[in-house]
Amino acid sequence: MELYNLTSNLEFLLLGLSEDPELQPVLFALFLLIYLLTVLGNVLIILAISCDSHLHSPMYFFLYNLSLSDMGFSSTTIPKMLINLHAHNRTITYAECLTQVSFFFLFGCMDSVLLAVMAYDRWVAICHPLHYQVILNPRLCRYLVVMSFCISLIDSQVHCFMVSQ
Repeated sequence: MELYNLTSNLEFLLLGLSEDPELQPVLFALFLLIYLLTVLGNVLIILAISCDSHLHSPMYFFLYNLSLSDMGFSSTTIPKMLINLHAHNRTITYAECLTQVSFFFLFGCMDSVLLAVMAYDRWVAICHPLHYQVILNPRLCRYLVVMSFCISLIDSQVHCFMVSQ
C-alpha cells in the first residue's frame, strides 16, 4: 500500500498585517475609510460623466470605464481583508483564493490596458486634432474597451491556470 499526501481541508492561513489585538480596530477603520473613499471617488466620477453631456467624449468614456475597473480592482481584496480583520477569521479556501486572484489580475490588467488606450486617445488628440472625431468614433471606443476586457480576461485566466497547476 502506497502512502499519499492527501489534504481534505484546502484552506490558506492569511497572516495579516499585525497580530496585536489592539491594532486590529485601528487597521479595520483605516482600511474601511480608504475603501469607502475609493468607491465614493469612482462613483462620483461615473455620475459626473453620466450626467453631463459635455463629458460624452472618448476621453471621458475611457475614464468612465477606468473608474469601473478601479472599483472592481479595489473590491477584490479589501472586503475580504476587512472581514478577516473584523471577524478574526484568517482563513481563505482554495477556491476563494483562486477566484480572488483571477479577479485581481483581471481588473489590474484592465486598468493597465485602459491606461494604454487612454494614452492612444491623447496621442490622436495631439497629433491628429482635425481627424480626432473621425478616428476615435464611438464604435472604435466601444471596441477598444471590449478588447481591453478580453485581453485582461485571457491574461487573468492564463495566470490562474498556471497557479492552479
